[in-house]
Amino acid sequence: MAREKFQTLTEQMFYILLCLRQEQCGADIMAQVSSLTGGRVTVGPGTLYNLLEQFLQAGYIQETKVEGRKRSYLITEAGLKALEDEYRRLRTLTADYEARMGQEGVSP
Repeated sequence: MAREKFQTLTEQMFYILLCLRQEQCGADIMAQVSSLTGGRVTVGPGTLYNLLEQFLQAGYIQETKVEGRKRSYLITEAGLKALEDEYRRLRTLTADYEARMGQEGVSP
């Protein structure tokens, strides 16, 4: 059931999971997503904590530490598989684009 929900990941989902290959708290995730993408992708607190809760329920991440209100998370094997599946999907899209655009006589 969870797999159907996350059949494809949004950019925000992708980068959150990518960042959680190392244990991080929410504030660190938001900063790292922005830094990693040069500010192209941002994740606000409402979106972040909603997605973290969904990822927890799907088993894609686990909570690793709680210090007062600060919680830290880490990707699980299931989350890593979802991240890798999305990476492969994006590479397939890119390969299709390159193959199509590389054909002579095909206008963009």
